Amino acid sequence: MPADTDVVIVGGGLAGLAAARRLHRAGVPWLLVEATERLGGRVATDRIDGYLLDRGFQVLNTAYPRLGTLLDLHTLRLGFFTSGVLVRRNGRLHRLSNPLRDPIAAPLSASADIGTFRDRLRLAALAASCAATPVHRLLDTPEQSTERALRRAGLSDRIIEELLRPFLSGVLADRALDTSSHVTALIARSFVRGRIGVPADGMGALPAAVAAPLPRTLLRLGTPVTSINPGRVRTPDGEIRCRAVLVATDPGTATELIPTLGPVRTRALSTFYHSVGAAPLDEPVLLLDGDRREIVANTVVISRAAPTYAPPGRHLVATSVVGPTPPPEPIVRAELARLYGCRTDHWEHLETVRLPAALPAAAPRQGRLRQAVDLGDGVFVAGDHRDSPSIQGALASGWRAGAAIVRHLVPGS
Repeated sequence: MPADTDVVIVGGGLAGLAAARRLHRAGVPWLLVEATERLGGRVATDRIDGYLLDRGFQVLNTAYPRLGTLLDLHTLRLGFFTSGVLVRRNGRLHRLSNPLRDPIAAPLSASADIGTFRDRLRLAALAASCAATPVHRLLDTPEQSTERALRRAGLSDRIIEELLRPFLSGVLADRALDTSSHVTALIARSFVRGRIGVPADGMGALPAAVAAPLPRTLLRLGTPVTSINPGRVRTPDGEIRCRAVLVATDPGTATELIPTLGPVRTRALSTFYHSVGAAPLDEPVLLLDGDRREIVANTVVISRAAPTYAPPGRHLVATSVVGPTPPPEPIVRAELARLYGCRTDHWEHLETVRLPAALPAAAPRQGRLRQAVDLGDGVFVAGDHRDSPSIQGALASGWRAGAAIVRHLVPGS
């Protein structure tokens, strides 16, 4: 362990790696220390018996602006989901598509029995407006809860309960839709403008790609940090002196290291993984529960998007459940039988991934989302709790923190 360097980055998740890339490009000496034996933080993939099980259901959106700065998406060999969703309601499946991505399916969306026809027109107009409006103008609109914003847009209770609550609850880990309307507007913008997919090697391939250009000697794994002070970082292996320290950990650890941050509320999600022989759907489309049972948020045959997620002859179904206490697996399996319209008693339950702190809560007021990363005295902080609660938020906040450190250490840069 070196005794000194210019910058110590605490945490090897997406925010810490993005900051390291920014510092490395500027030629500022740095060292990243990570408590666990791997990089990626909450974005990780476990390989179990030929299956790729991500740490919770996570996807990559090609419209995230920061991705293009940090990697070539083609290297991830993305498998894409069908544009739009299927909704199970009253025993039937109804398709709603993104007309910009799938104009052929637009008539099916217009005739779907989800909400009212006026609802579907208003929702399409709202999504198109989010996609076409510059980000700074979206963030200048009055901030309120997502549910209040949807109702003020003229959307009925039917379409909120049958489509938007199940869809957004899986994205935000927030069934009450208390999340800031600014966050939801940015999510809508990216969903309309981009494509959704997963890397062939699992979501863990994303942090690996971000870290790829960095010298491995500057990435110290298995090195927890016990405390920080301006100019000093303490680990079990010794103290590191530095000119700046960046805390880019999960929100709970960040608060322990920097008590002045105050507590950060988080939201919980669980992902149930099942192995099946015959896929219950022949396409990688997100299936939602429009019957208001509020047990399953969404489910998808993820191996239809990326066949590498399951061994030959098998398929992998990923199902998201919102809240800190997921129901027993047999209840989820019964719900899946109703949603997919097939027997599930022969499905093999591989694993349930519980994430008690899957995402930071982002209730109003978030302001302009981008909270300060420079805390003064050479102490900086990054993570999706300082930006939007998303992969984009983590990468953007890390890059922003790296730029702030460069300005701090190299005046006039």
